[in-house]
Amino acid sequence: MKAQHKYEYEVAVAAEAQLGEGPTWDAERKHLLWIDILGERVHTFDPVSGRRTSRTTPQHVGAVKPRVGGGLVLNLRDGVALLDPDDTFRWLHHEPVPGRRANDAAVAPDGALWAGTMRYDEAPGGGTLSRLTGDGSVDVVLDDVAVSNGTGWSPDGGLMYYIDSPTRRVDVFDYSEGGVSGRRAFVEIEDGAGFPDGLTVDADGCVWVALWDGAAVRRYTPDGKLDRVIELPVPRVTACAFAGPGLSDLYITTARVGLDSPPPLSGSLLVVPGAGQGLVQPAFAG
Repeated sequence: MKAQHKYEYEVAVAAEAQLGEGPTWDAERKHLLWIDILGERVHTFDPVSGRRTSRTTPQHVGAVKPRVGGGLVLNLRDGVALLDPDDTFRWLHHEPVPGRRANDAAVAPDGALWAGTMRYDEAPGGGTLSRLTGDGSVDVVLDDVAVSNGTGWSPDGGLMYYIDSPTRRVDVFDYSEGGVSGRRAFVEIEDGAGFPDGLTVDADGCVWVALWDGAAVRRYTPDGKLDRVIELPVPRVTACAFAGPGLSDLYITTARVGLDSPPPLSGSLLVVPGAGQGLVQPAFAG
């Protein structure tokens, strides 16, 4: 059921990102990171001062996360790279595959990066989900993905949620010591409601899911029941994350790619103040 409360969104950053994605709160630097995958840009936004920055990346960028000790880790078209605090760029894992690019990524409770890939043509089985550690070790966990997307962990670290968008499912795994088992469906998105894209998990263990071509973000309780819906003025909602000093504001990325007549706010960064209570996200241990 839908909650009775009507959520009100605000425009945090008016933008025309082709494929806005991956909002991530950098707790150390107190700003939000987000990207434009196809625009090859990494953005930051300080919700207190309003300060914004933007920088280009050398390739299509699927995700960006903060690193322990400073700098960034980038999930790029041809692999995973590190950007040091002095802006030195170096590959952590370089594996170019023709026709394939990086997509969403997340940092696990142990500091490892779970990085997804997909083919540009979104062919079934053309993508992967891999676990990378700070020394560059790579373990391909899933090798038959179509569009690897949202990944997140329960507050106690015992569950991992995961989305392969064309399946229309959010799946859940048992998670222990960096490994997963027992894959099963957590929720299924009905026809006509769009495709699940990015996700985030809140302090209550509820899973918030952005819906591509669904013009909404949904919250599901730990037992898979729909209990809240945030309706938005753009069809292509890509990802969401709690950010800000109290981790209570939900930031939402959007896209305009593939739309013949994009609504005015398509590609902007939106925010719903006081939507819930987020969790501190770990930085990449590398």
